Amino acid sequence: MTVMLGLANKKKEQSKKVVVIGIDGLPFSLINEYMRQGVMPQFRQMTREGSFLRMKSSLPEVSSVAWTSFMTGKNPGEHGIFGFMELDDNYCYRFPNFKDIKVPTFWEKLDVPSVIINLPQTYPAVRPLKGVLVSGFVAIDLRRAVYPQNAYSKLEEIGYRLDVKAKLASEDPDGFFVDLFEVFESRLKAIRYFFDHTEWQIFVGTITATDRLHHYFYPQALGEGPYHGKMLEFYGKLDAFLGEIYEKAKDQGCIFLTCSDHGFTPITSEVYLNRWLIENGYLLLEDTSKGLERISGNSLAFCLDPGRIYIHLKDRYPRGCVARSDYKSLRKDLAEKLSQITFNGKKVIKRTYLREEIFNGPYTVLGPDIYLLPYPGFDLKGAVDRPTVFGTSHFTGMHTYDDAHLFISSDHKLSTPTITDIASLIEGHFF
Repeated sequence: MTVMLGLANKKKEQSKKVVVIGIDGLPFSLINEYMRQGVMPQFRQMTREGSFLRMKSSLPEVSSVAWTSFMTGKNPGEHGIFGFMELDDNYCYRFPNFKDIKVPTFWEKLDVPSVIINLPQTYPAVRPLKGVLVSGFVAIDLRRAVYPQNAYSKLEEIGYRLDVKAKLASEDPDGFFVDLFEVFESRLKAIRYFFDHTEWQIFVGTITATDRLHHYFYPQALGEGPYHGKMLEFYGKLDAFLGEIYEKAKDQGCIFLTCSDHGFTPITSEVYLNRWLIENGYLLLEDTSKGLERISGNSLAFCLDPGRIYIHLKDRYPRGCVARSDYKSLRKDLAEKLSQITFNGKKVIKRTYLREEIFNGPYTVLGPDIYLLPYPGFDLKGAVDRPTVFGTSHFTGMHTYDDAHLFISSDHKLSTPTITDIASLIEGHFF
C-alpha cells in the first residue's frame, strides 16, 4: 500500500522533510481520554490541525516486530523478525538484532540525510546511514548503539541513558519513577540536540518510557493507585514536548507524525502456554531451569512469547520428532484445542492463526506454525517454569493489537491504517 501525503502548499512539497515521534505502547484510547481530561492540551490542538487515527499493530503485537514493520513497510515473512527472542540450534534463547532484518529500512531506501534516535530493533548500529543512528531497545552498550562514533561524546555530555532500571518497578517504585524521569529527560535532550544541530530530511525520535510505565503501572494510568499523579505528570511533560517538536516541524515545513507500535490494556491473568502444552502432553522437558534448552525429543510443540506455537519438526529442529506427513493434522488439532482455553468461564484466545494466514514472503517458514491472538486482559507467555497455566506477576499491563495510534499533520485518505503502512507513507512523500 503506497499512500501519498498531501501537503498544504508547494513550499512544503519542495522541503521533503518528515518528522516522526514514535511513542512506544501509547494507545489511541488513552490519548483520547487524556485529551478529554485536559492532560494533553497540545495533542488536542494538534488533532484540530491534522488527523488522529486508531491504528492496528503487527502480528505478533510486540515492539521488535512492530517497529521493524514500521521501518521497513514489510510483514515478518519479508523482514524476518517474529519476536524478541528465537531459539538457536541448541534450543538456547537468542535475541535477533538489526543485522537480522532482511530488507532495507525506509531511510536506507530513500538514502537521504536522516537522524534515528532510540528506535527499537536497531542495535547494534552497524548499518551505515547518511546521518546519525542511536539504537533503541534492546541496546546494551551505548558505544555499539551509536553511528557515527563521533556522536558518542555528545550523548555522554548530555547524560544519555539507554533505558530505565526495570527491576526498580517491583523493588522500589518511587525509585523507578525517579529513574524513569531521568532517562526520559536525557532522551528529550538528545532528540532536541540532534533535531537542532544535525542536517536531516528524515527525523525519527522514539519515546519508550511509555511502554515501561504501562507494563508495570498501566491501571494507574487509568486512575487507580498511588502513582496516578506521577502518570499524569509524565504525560504532561510528554504532551509539552510533542507540542514543542510539532511547532518546530511546522516552522520548517515538515510533515509531522506520531505513532505507537501497539496499544495497552490491564492484565486479567498471564497465561503460560508452555505449561498448558506440558499438561496436555505436547511438551516434555527434562529440566525447566534453562528454558527450552532441555526439551525432550518426544516433544510435539513449544511456545515462544507472546503466543507463538512451533511444531517440533524433525527437519527443522535437532531433536524434533514430528514428521512432515503428520504436520497438518497435528497443527489443526493443536490449534483447535488452544482456541478452547478458558479462564473463569471466559475464552482466552480471540483468534487462532495458521502461519500462512498472516505472514507472506521468503522468511515465512521461520515463523511460528500457529499464532494466538488473545482477548484483552490475557497476557500470553512462553515461560516454562510456571507450575500453573494461569498466574500473575509484577506486570499489570499488556500489549494490544488494535489500539495503537497514528497522528498525521496533513490531509490523507487513510481510514484503517496499520503500522506496516507508515514506511510507504513516508516514502510516498519523497517520490
